[in-house]
Amino acid sequence: MTPSVSRPPLADLVLPCLDEAEALPWVLARVPAGWRAIVVDNGSTDGSADIARSLGATVVHETRRGFGAACHAGLLAARAELVCFCDCDASMDPGLLAPMAERIASGETDLLLGRRRPQGHGAWPAHARAGNLALSRMLRRRTGLRLHDLGPMRVARREALLALGLTDRRSGYPLQMVVRAADAGWRVTETDIPYLPRAGKSKVTGTWRGTWHAVRDMRRVLAEPPVRPTPAEGISA
Repeated sequence: MTPSVSRPPLADLVLPCLDEAEALPWVLARVPAGWRAIVVDNGSTDGSADIARSLGATVVHETRRGFGAACHAGLLAARAELVCFCDCDASMDPGLLAPMAERIASGETDLLLGRRRPQGHGAWPAHARAGNLALSRMLRRRTGLRLHDLGPMRVARREALLALGLTDRRSGYPLQMVVRAADAGWRVTETDIPYLPRAGKSKVTGTWRGTWHAVRDMRRVLAEPPVRPTPAEGISA
């Protein structure tokens, strides 16, 4: 008898995109087999949407600028049970999401984040690391979660994410997801991932000003009163 081989779970992969023509071929070539890549174009002027479409991705247009606006548009467009998020700048390999999705599908955890481990010079500027460290400490005080990073690579169940009722449409979106998940009693964990120097210049953490605006958005999220999300299938109350 031929031994049965477990197949990795299928998922939709949301890729927020603003002028990432240089990185898209590398990123889309590493999407796990059978997954649907949803590239959310957030007003690109470099032909990113056409490149993504030519490489087989589903393209969604979000005219409202903001990282959260793009991510949420992708979540609304997703149809798979599991939804993954990843930056579209070649700083993270989407192929790493396959084993992360398996851990969600198995019920090991409810929200799994990729803890960025810089690889090479310039992968993670000092000011961006400092901002991330400060936010991690504030998050710990707010929720009790002992996380080291609020990285954008993450996996969860689609219906459960929708039930969180996320409202931030700027840089606070990833943090709001974690905060509301914690308030809802989710198991939120992290796993190490290599973090590579990105293609092109960051729109957020590439400058001190961009980092400050991101921190400001996230501080606003942390100041929100706890919200008890609607229970969703697959998450224990």
